[in-house]
Amino acid sequence: MQKIRNIAIIAHVDHGKTTLVDKILHQTNLFRDNQETGDLILDNNDLERERGITIVSKNVSVSYKGVKINIIDTPGHADFGGEVERVLKMADGVVLLVDAFEGAMPQTRFVTQKALSLGLKPVVIVNKVDKENCRPEEVYESVFELFFNLEATEDQLDFPVLYGSSKQGWMNTDWKVQTEDITPLLDTILEHIPPAPSFDGTLQMQITSLDYSSFVGRIAIGRVARGVIKENQPVSLVKRDGTIQKSRIKELYTFEGLGKVRVQEVSSGDICAVVGIDGFDIGDTIADFDKPEQLAVIKIDEPTMNMLFTINNSPMFGKEGKFVTSQRLRERLYKEMEKNLALKVVETESPDSYLVYGRGILHLSVLIETMRREGYELQVGQPQVIIKEIDGVKCEPIETLIVDVPAEVSGKVIELVTQRKGDLLVMEPKGDLQHLEFEIPARGIIGLRNNVLTATAGEAIMAHRFKAYEPWKGNIPGRLNGVLVSMEKGSTTAYSIDKLQDRGRFFVEPGVEVYEGQIMGEHIRDNDLVVNVVKGKALTNMRASGTDDNTRIATAIKFSLEEAMEYIQADEYIEITPKSMRLRKIYLSENERKINAKKFVNQ
Repeated sequence: MQKIRNIAIIAHVDHGKTTLVDKILHQTNLFRDNQETGDLILDNNDLERERGITIVSKNVSVSYKGVKINIIDTPGHADFGGEVERVLKMADGVVLLVDAFEGAMPQTRFVTQKALSLGLKPVVIVNKVDKENCRPEEVYESVFELFFNLEATEDQLDFPVLYGSSKQGWMNTDWKVQTEDITPLLDTILEHIPPAPSFDGTLQMQITSLDYSSFVGRIAIGRVARGVIKENQPVSLVKRDGTIQKSRIKELYTFEGLGKVRVQEVSSGDICAVVGIDGFDIGDTIADFDKPEQLAVIKIDEPTMNMLFTINNSPMFGKEGKFVTSQRLRERLYKEMEKNLALKVVETESPDSYLVYGRGILHLSVLIETMRREGYELQVGQPQVIIKEIDGVKCEPIETLIVDVPAEVSGKVIELVTQRKGDLLVMEPKGDLQHLEFEIPARGIIGLRNNVLTATAGEAIMAHRFKAYEPWKGNIPGRLNGVLVSMEKGSTTAYSIDKLQDRGRFFVEPGVEVYEGQIMGEHIRDNDLVVNVVKGKALTNMRASGTDDNTRIATAIKFSLEEAMEYIQADEYIEITPKSMRLRKIYLSENERKINAKKFVNQ
């Protein structure tokens, strides 16, 4: 019977979690010396590598001193709360990785809270101690305080701590002494994290994540809680609502290194992948054929915001994407719903549009960005916060917002947040920064990041997490400025943009194809202005040579997808195609906008 340790790694975005796992893989000689490997092995999705965030959790397994260590990578961001919860169900202990300068961040706190409440034993690593002005001792104390505040047990508070640098590839119990490699970490894991318990009895296994292969279809992944699971064994699948379907296991795999290995049987405590079970959902139990017993169902954080997804119906429709019909959009959204637990898709009265519910702007933008790369064309509306009625009172989601800014600009930040119905709770110095904590309605956070970064010249560090539903806080002012809207279809000219520069700032450059109703820029006043940006210069036959091309145009403002989602208002859409992103009014002609203007009042 092989000894097993299942560990989950928790870390804030960019504190070096994925790098650490790479080093563990190298340490246990998973890669032969002559084998080429990319740097970030775990983040195998282009989007994850670019943004440096882990979205979908992966499983990796290594052996060390005859013990099999299953490493489960967790998403660090609170928007992916649905993922976090399931992943921790597979672990016996957690490794918490914190940056020696920044300390434990709010999103880390979110995952840690879940891990401690499940009774997992923590090992703490203070990473990046090679950076200057780091404060490992203080960070260790802050982690202890964090655990204490999250109501950790005495056993959990007695956690081992290691210092090191996963980039340079060393770890030690004393941060002043650099060692050769990360064996101290592996030894600590074997010593402190309890072995996966093995329970005899009838089979029980909870499906905690899934994989998809075009060859065999959906693959169920989970940890065997009790008994033994064998190839070709007849089993029962117990659904969330308690209904039972009979099924048979065709193939079984365990994880080894970065890949999977086919096996005949897996005993309790290990994590495996099962092929051949149809119609399962995450959270279902695979149980004994004759006497099925269900495991407790996983509770998933409910969505806090929704967005309208609709097919692209702009004049540029179908020029750049492969998948443009509503049927393609529908299939893709429903497929996403199968594996993305915190996501919900609801049909609307119109056959072309769907309301997609998610955990936050990041959660939804990752889906949109993935679809864009796959060749889809779509349009999305303004993100709306989900409002509930609790005991007859209209309630909205409130978030805890944490901002670290240089002291001299903290006043501006407080002003911006309080304008959006935020309350300042804590204000204290943290190193040379001012640490601010607010409670703010989720509606107020939409669009806040842009303003805060502008006001602090990009110096602010912001993070937020869902707190609770509380009574409605009243109206929050939206975007302060109106927009410049194109009145004609055509190609933008430098001449017309130059003449309109005193009217506002532009989002488009000269020589770009635009259509009527597309948003060209931001107006300096608070109303929308219809402009002609396709007008050329009237030619005369008398001309001084060389005076024609000296127009000076300010650089166009470019939005990222999240910024655009936060920028648009209720009467606007973002058009997203594989090659471009355009902002537009829902009603393209000025006349239609006037007729329908009343619809969008007070939104």
